[in-house]
Amino acid sequence: MTQAPTPTADTVRRLVRSLLETGTEGTGGPDVRPVREGHGHTWWVGTRHVLRLAPDREASVRRRRELRLRDLVRPHVPVAVPASVAHGDWAPGLAYTLDALVPGGTAERHDVSAVGEADLAGLLTGLRAVPVRQAESTGVPRSAPRSLEALRRMAVHAAERLAAADEFDAARLHQLTPPGAAQLAAQPGTAVLTHHGLTGEHVVASTDGRVRGILHWTEAVVGDPAEDIAGLAVSVGSPAAVRAATLAGYGARPCLRGLWLARCDAVLHLTDHLEGRAPGDAGLLRTRLRRAWEPILLERVTDFKDDEPEL
Repeated sequence: MTQAPTPTADTVRRLVRSLLETGTEGTGGPDVRPVREGHGHTWWVGTRHVLRLAPDREASVRRRRELRLRDLVRPHVPVAVPASVAHGDWAPGLAYTLDALVPGGTAERHDVSAVGEADLAGLLTGLRAVPVRQAESTGVPRSAPRSLEALRRMAVHAAERLAAADEFDAARLHQLTPPGAAQLAAQPGTAVLTHHGLTGEHVVASTDGRVRGILHWTEAVVGDPAEDIAGLAVSVGSPAAVRAATLAGYGARPCLRGLWLARCDAVLHLTDHLEGRAPGDAGLLRTRLRRAWEPILLERVTDFKDDEPEL
């Protein structure tokens, strides 16, 4: 396999100069810089664009699929979905997309207000309204629901190691028992289009707490809606995530399932990082753990009727 070239500032500058009209980013050519140090495949271009370069052919498939999916999703959701200004290949077989910047910060930096929670409810409602067949026709794959019981068992062991490092109270995971995990299994026939990556860095928020846009649609799948509720729990906190999901019409079961997916994931991710198995920002992972474990009143619900309606 031919190794992909490493993008440089000169590579990026030559590419965007050929794409943008003269004068749109200044007569001296566009100012380009990596979005984050060590992430050389995503670049700021001036003050109005973002260039995303696929590092390999698999990522290129996802980039091209994302273009089709964003066009499908956009009419259904009340928040901005990035629009492509140009797209093509930046190297043989490797895709790029130059997107208009969605203004705002991230939910990692800005708290989401009650009105912002309504924006998130509109997002979840809109995703559920996208016809599954149309989503699959763009190339979005199906994903089977995860086993909450298997995740719980892994998280219990990880929590003990976090407790030994004085990072977490392992007894908190005892709230989720094996029978409880069984009750919160995904229900048949509930698969919807899910973003599947609603971390705070992909949720664009403004200083007034509104949610302005959702980025990074490359990991979208047709699957368990609780995964998006889980993503919001680590992004904006469990209470806000559950309130948004409830406003979107989801009942107690998917809300609690999403809550516990988030809590188990947050324990596992911090453990993996502290034990050297995964990269990341320890401070951010601790913040996500704290957000996921914020208490909610819905946790008092323990029984579900077999005929409980699921949307």
